Amino acid sequence: MKVESGDLVMPGDFLGIVEQYLPGEGTFDDNGTIKSSIFGNVNLDLVNRQVSVSPLTGSPIVLEKGDMVYGQITDVRSQRALIDVQGKSGEDRELALPYLGAIHISQVKNDYLERLTDAFRIGDIIEGKVSRITGENIDLNTEDDDCGVVKAMCTRCRQFLEPTSMKDELICPRCGKKEKRKISSNYRI
Repeated sequence: MKVESGDLVMPGDFLGIVEQYLPGEGTFDDNGTIKSSIFGNVNLDLVNRQVSVSPLTGSPIVLEKGDMVYGQITDVRSQRALIDVQGKSGEDRELALPYLGAIHISQVKNDYLERLTDAFRIGDIIEGKVSRITGENIDLNTEDDDCGVVKAMCTRCRQFLEPTSMKDELICPRCGKKEKRKISSNYRI
């Protein structure tokens, strides 16, 4: 069976032999036989004599330093907030790993922050920048204007909060309670 560029293949499908092509991305060498390792379309590079397979659904995202991510605050301690990272900003594909994030109090904003609860509360949805990756754990930074809380609920009545005219202040439209947060310029009402 001769494989051509654009052909749809499944994992394990025959693509060629090593004397004919070099195995590229999405393929593997099985004792001299090149086979597909993923579901996707075949790409034949006749100049470099390489065969590869492009995934149809998109491969899962592996985070890198500098990526912007969304997550939900799961715990706020004295020096560190813990985040369940949900996804990469601007991407609809799932993350390859279940990343756990943390923001140290010194990485929240450029100004002095006395208490971390003045920036984040459990349940807040935040957007942050990846500053360090250690396996499945990542450190985040929210110092930029477009980083911080993008959605928050009132700690009294659980109504979604709305920004006030004051910097880093939100108000509950139901009960009127005002709360401090490190608000992102992308805050959603």
